Amino acid sequence: MRRQASLEEISDGHLYGLNDMVKADCGGCSGCSACCRGMGNSIVLDPLDVFRLTKNKKISFEELVNGPAQLGMVDGLILPSLRMTGAGEACSFLQEDGRCSVHAFRPGICRIFPLGRYYENGSFSYFLQIHECRKENRTKVKVKKWIDTPEAKRYDQFICDWHYFLEDMEKKAEESGDPAVRKKICMDVLTRFYAAPYEAEDESGFYEEFGRRLKDAKESCL
Repeated sequence: MRRQASLEEISDGHLYGLNDMVKADCGGCSGCSACCRGMGNSIVLDPLDVFRLTKNKKISFEELVNGPAQLGMVDGLILPSLRMTGAGEACSFLQEDGRCSVHAFRPGICRIFPLGRYYENGSFSYFLQIHECRKENRTKVKVKKWIDTPEAKRYDQFICDWHYFLEDMEKKAEESGDPAVRKKICMDVLTRFYAAPYEAEDESGFYEEFGRRLKDAKESCL
């Protein structure tokens, strides 16, 4: 989901790579769950997020988007996002004690917070969001350790490939000017990368399978 703000307005002015140190460590959040509430549809799920959630919760994609997640328009495409519920607009996975029930396999946006991603020139860097986290006196931590995901470089490549593929699809849908073409693109992306179950047993296998699906999508001129 694109943000309508300049990097200078929302960051500390630095861009970070996997091996850089950044003041992001919230020390376990100390019971704070502010970033898990009132987020609307902004916690957009990528295919790896859905793979992790459905595999670990032992549910189907349909059960996911009809329960703790939802489908909606994001930058011109239909994509899943976490559902906020109740009077406090809390994430569906937030427990009464303010802790995350899926922390071990939480989505990527949650995983990197309070970092964000800045995309340019076919790649991306991390940046520190300075207005989003209420935790004061955060400590420095290496970005690779903070995002807490296996095969960090491979993960970053997946994020990059997925982002720029979606950009291409959004552009193609917009330039077509045809609602039927836009609908077809939306449904193809949703079916190919989300609804069709992945046969992979682990994340390494997921990357391999995702790569094949991405290659097929590009070759079919999706």
